[in-house]
Amino acid sequence: MQASKTRKQRVGGKCHAMLHGRTPTTEIEVRAGVFRQPPMQTPVLVLNASYEPINICGARRALVLVLKGVAKTEEEQGSMLHAARMRVAMPSVIRLLEYRRIPHQTRALSRKNILLRDRNCCQYCSVILTASELTLDHVIPRSRGGLSTWENLVACCHDCNRRKGNQMLHELTEMRLQREPRPFSLHTSRHIMRMIGSADPSWRRYLYFESGNAA
Repeated sequence: MQASKTRKQRVGGKCHAMLHGRTPTTEIEVRAGVFRQPPMQTPVLVLNASYEPINICGARRALVLVLKGVAKTEEEQGSMLHAARMRVAMPSVIRLLEYRRIPHQTRALSRKNILLRDRNCCQYCSVILTASELTLDHVIPRSRGGLSTWENLVACCHDCNRRKGNQMLHELTEMRLQREPRPFSLHTSRHIMRMIGSADPSWRRYLYFESGNAA
């Protein structure tokens, strides 16, 4: 009897951890496909109540929104989350139940958004790395008057960051930017959604593809 109670508390605690943003230890049953990353970190497309795509979040956050009744699952990943008294389909696309007005302005300047804008790609050597393997570089070094702005910050690998140091790009013949850094606009956000969604059939109907290209 005591063992049964302990087991229920343990399983219930796992579900509680999931709902409060901590890494869950519940067992994931994969029914279709192979995840390239932990299921709780899989990207999920977020739609407004009008079915307009507005954001991408992790599967953990999407599950919290669904379980709180803020959003509804429109498309599923093909896997199930098992917890105490609960069996929930992992979402691939969710839709907010109430319309949210999204202002057409740039996102907040942050390390996360710089890496997202640059798609985790070093802007000097084009290598794609995880967030922990990347740093941010000031194109015009701070020691030479450079500011922390969208136009002056880029994703950069540690090797390129060391090689560049506090020098200007025109002083380094072997280094150049792959693309001009710009603010993270609504257009940038939509482009990233379409780029990620091109590999996920369940996203395509919401991202307005035309002849295989982004509209």
